[in-house]
Amino acid sequence: MTPDYYNWRLKLGSYALKLSAWAVLFFLMLPILVIIPLSFNAEPFFSFTKGMLQLDPQAYSLKWYSSVFHSQNWMLAIRNSFFIGICATLIATTLGTVAAMGLVSEHMPMRRLFTALLLSPMIVPLIIVAAGMFFFYTRYNLVGSFAGIIIAHAALGVPFVIITVTATLSGFDQSLYRAGLSMGASPLRVFRDVVIPLIRPGVISGALFAFVTSFDEIVLVLFLAGPEQGTIPRQMFAGLREQINPAILAIATLLIVVSILFLATLEALRRRSERIRYGGEAPQN
Repeated sequence: MTPDYYNWRLKLGSYALKLSAWAVLFFLMLPILVIIPLSFNAEPFFSFTKGMLQLDPQAYSLKWYSSVFHSQNWMLAIRNSFFIGICATLIATTLGTVAAMGLVSEHMPMRRLFTALLLSPMIVPLIIVAAGMFFFYTRYNLVGSFAGIIIAHAALGVPFVIITVTATLSGFDQSLYRAGLSMGASPLRVFRDVVIPLIRPGVISGALFAFVTSFDEIVLVLFLAGPEQGTIPRQMFAGLREQINPAILAIATLLIVVSILFLATLEALRRRSERIRYGGEAPQN
């Protein structure tokens, strides 16, 4: 067989692989992309109207977005989601970063056991975690309180911080830490002035993952939250059960935009982390 035949087969295989990848991506993204035009529907329906299919401007409206920002329930849910998410992220980032520092240490005893325990919230079914937290929280009157939900969401966010920070620390030169100690600086100061600036992209990435985990969480909120602690996912769930309203599609579209911004931020942080790791020149993908 000639080299041209092999080159033709390689090109054909490459094109088939790219086509398959785009087809899978389109299949996964289609249910999400359909939500966006439906959120501009002027009619109170969860379906495309004849006017929308004909691209009639009168068939589109921003009234559902307006209803979200003029609704006390939705605004309360938005405030609660950001408040709980920010507080849980701060706790999860602090605990996860400290835990990652310990787990990458060669002197850490039973490192695999502690790693498995700290990552268990990602593995154990969430319904089991929620039920366990509910029975535990009832003893300390934490059910129906912001503190209880924040602690629960922080526990879910810690594994994400550990994974991202541990991955960043894998490229960290430990001699820099020992050099700081040899010059008389305390471990805390070396960690603050040497380690944190170098692993900051990983820490921020873990914090973003922890925030998104808290922002999208619904199972723990259903078990632990009271009427005053409603979040966006809970309000959406209640809206689907009690009253079908396209305002749910409007808030879903806004969440999609927020998720895209987070993904763009994570990609920028990944590129910066690679530049730091490879001495200012990131490898070509």
